[in-house]
Amino acid sequence: MTSGGEFEITPQTVLRAYSIGLFPMAERADDPRLFWIDPERRGVFPLDGLIVSRSLAKTVRSDRFALTVDGDFDAVIAACADRGAGETWINPRIRALYRALFDMGAVHTVEARRDGELVGGLYGVSIGGAFFGESMFHRAADASKVALVHLVARLRRGGWRLLDAQFVTPHLASLGAVEIARAAYRARLAAALTVEPDQAVWARDLGMSGAEALAALA
Repeated sequence: MTSGGEFEITPQTVLRAYSIGLFPMAERADDPRLFWIDPERRGVFPLDGLIVSRSLAKTVRSDRFALTVDGDFDAVIAACADRGAGETWINPRIRALYRALFDMGAVHTVEARRDGELVGGLYGVSIGGAFFGESMFHRAADASKVALVHLVARLRRGGWRLLDAQFVTPHLASLGAVEIARAAYRARLAAALTVEPDQAVWARDLGMSGAEALAALA
């Protein structure tokens, strides 16, 4: 972990950092400093190994949540940061940088809504054939899991090669995330960056039902 306070961090700096295996975080929401993180062991989701339980598949197939992409970045990152008492690594600098990256088309969101209300979602950075998952949230049971299923379905359909989860928590492990060594991660990253996936999967009018998302994972 190294401090990012010695020089100006721009959206281009962030993209360059991701391309070599680093990502920025803050200690707390009220701490303006950023640090570059380079874990010895990296969490990844094998794109052919997402674990979808029978109950989760039923929820996905039911379409109880309306899924969209790139519909409301500001609401998604605000919800991801809403952990109370400043206990989040998403500070104002992170919000501003990733908003700029979203405007550049390098950040994407998946939103899950119920009766028009945003109840779950996630966001991440896309470079070449690598997608770097940043954060997810839920305000309704399984909403973030359904968003993840739809994300992986789009990544598979578009030809992405790597889904970075950064760190593996018990929750992410239950969904199929695994840890790999830093050297192995960098090799996978380098290969993924040579890929030019189909960006059409992010088209806002490209609807995908739950059944279609599950079929894309098969």
